[in-house]
Amino acid sequence: MNIVVVGLGYVGTANAIALAQDHHVVGLDIDPERVEAINAGRSPVEDDYADRFMIEHPLDLCGTTNAEPVLRAADIVVVATPTDYDPGTNRFDTASVEAVATRVVALNPNALVVVRSTVPVGYVRELRSKLATDRIIFVPEFLREGRALRDTLEPSRIIVGDTGEAGRLFANLLTQAARKADIPILLTEATEAEAIKLFANTFLAMRVAYFNELDSYAMSHGLDTRQIIEGVGLDPRIGSHYNNPSFGFGGYCLPKDTKQLLANYSDVPQNLIGAIVDANRTRKDLIAEAIIARQPKCVGIYRLIMKQGSDNVRQSAVQGIMKRLKAKGIRVMVYEPALSSRDFFGSEVVGDLEQLKTECDLIVANRLSPEIMDLREKVFTRDLFGSD
Repeated sequence: MNIVVVGLGYVGTANAIALAQDHHVVGLDIDPERVEAINAGRSPVEDDYADRFMIEHPLDLCGTTNAEPVLRAADIVVVATPTDYDPGTNRFDTASVEAVATRVVALNPNALVVVRSTVPVGYVRELRSKLATDRIIFVPEFLREGRALRDTLEPSRIIVGDTGEAGRLFANLLTQAARKADIPILLTEATEAEAIKLFANTFLAMRVAYFNELDSYAMSHGLDTRQIIEGVGLDPRIGSHYNNPSFGFGGYCLPKDTKQLLANYSDVPQNLIGAIVDANRTRKDLIAEAIIARQPKCVGIYRLIMKQGSDNVRQSAVQGIMKRLKAKGIRVMVYEPALSSRDFFGSEVVGDLEQLKTECDLIVANRLSPEIMDLREKVFTRDLFGSD
């Protein structure tokens, strides 16, 4: 089949590589550097597994910035463009998704449009009505930063927001691309699939917030957080996973998905969803206050990324800490190899870790690394288990 993947971020790149094992895939992006990477046989996003996979496996994959000819020839168009949360409209900014779908319907009305970008509940139904087509389906992704291709090839589940022939077709394509057997597959209506995505991520955000608030209590009362978490996790209904305290939930999905789900509750009574969003802000306040209490003159931020093996700094939790510190007049310096700029929202970015260690009297790290263990006594972190 001829498949076009629009948007070569984490989701798009993983989908393009996986589907190109068995089909002709074109990665379409407005960024020529990402297209150049695909054509050079490299992943355009930070993912060591993806880089190795592209070298070791034959793929029918190329990239382009020229949309019209490839969209006209496509059997399937996978949309993986960004949908950041817009606080002004109180919902995801779905303009890029709508622009792609509109263009595909105009150029190639028989092509199947598969939306993999996260959207509000009810969005695809509205888009189908607006564009007068039933050739648009929603397929949620459940990919982790830095592990997007591995999660695509070894999915925990496949959920497709269409119960008809189109849904079965795309579910089969994902199963064909996968490198594991017995994958749970669920076909639902589009709106239910949209809800599954938001509720799943909000539950994960709730779990992060829960263990962070447990840590906040332990910090405030001089208790051993690790002992409490290990004891709580011995209950098999709770488990010992996804429990490492942090500065808050962040990254591509959890902040925006929780806010979007809360917005979807505008006419439904709720307490918990709003509390999850609020808990993240409260956690950052407490962490910032703990840092300020040490009276540092210069704070070094060790890495902005949320997860090891990722180059994503968008909505990382430590940025909220930085804003609070700078509001108190504290100098903030950043060490982040993923950044090419020497400035990050008014904070100096240094490429030399030794400079950070020398000039800063406190180093703040959401996650510990062997690189900074030589100065452990002046590192502030809540990382207890050395994991994401």
